[in-house]
Amino acid sequence: MKKLLFDSIGHLDLLVWTLVILFFCGSALLFGGNLQYSFIGAGGVILEMLLIGIAIELIIECLKNTKGIGTITGFITNGPEALCLLVGLLVGDIIFAASTPLGSNFMNPILLFFAALVCRQIGVTAKTNPGYTVSTVLGTAIFAGSFFFIDEKYYIYWVIGATAYGLITFFKRPQEAHSEEIEEHHINPRVWLLPAVIILTVTGYFLDSVVTFAATHSHAPKGVIGFLVLATLTSWPEFKSCISLLARRKHLAAILNIAVSNITNIWLAAAGVATYLVTR
Repeated sequence: MKKLLFDSIGHLDLLVWTLVILFFCGSALLFGGNLQYSFIGAGGVILEMLLIGIAIELIIECLKNTKGIGTITGFITNGPEALCLLVGLLVGDIIFAASTPLGSNFMNPILLFFAALVCRQIGVTAKTNPGYTVSTVLGTAIFAGSFFFIDEKYYIYWVIGATAYGLITFFKRPQEAHSEEIEEHHINPRVWLLPAVIILTVTGYFLDSVVTFAATHSHAPKGVIGFLVLATLTSWPEFKSCISLLARRKHLAAILNIAVSNITNIWLAAAGVATYLVTR
């Protein structure tokens, strides 16, 4: 167990944590933000990233002998978005709740590329079912982006189209090969899987709020750089999943993790918009 926890923290994590502190505290110094609150916010972001990394490593360790691990992790890493949607539905802020999952659809494929770059497996990953990868990533990104530009009277058509496209791409996804060789677990899957999923869901849900707190008090830049940094941080669960899967040379699983995550984001948003149309 101790080795597994230490393995979940690599040089990349330490580098990113340092950059998080430099980004938020540097922004506070350059743009007149509150340095103390910025440092506290950066510490909160790092704690969230640490817990997410540990939870992801535990989940993948528990599921490593399970067929379709990429698809399963794609659903699990969307737990925070599902919780955001549920909270939005409960408080009546339907459109905001629906738009919350959609932002990840633009960052997820970029993070898949960087994960492959970090693991030095760009070539192999790019050659793994490229047709499905490109069509799914582009299609879900187009549906996500189009939502913000259409008039409310066209929401019903968006819901139908997005749901149908998600169903087609989900059932057309390539099947992961399942090894007959059973790997030994370093932890008891029955004991640790549920707590790990709960940790991931709860920390992922609060991650956006913690990042927003740090960005607000540091007066982080609102341009492209600021957007990319904040979007990367809020999509950290998907990134860590890809890193863990690629490190185990599960290339198709890493791709499906992103593809299924994007598809699920579309479904969550469609469910939120449909609820809004029915209850308004």
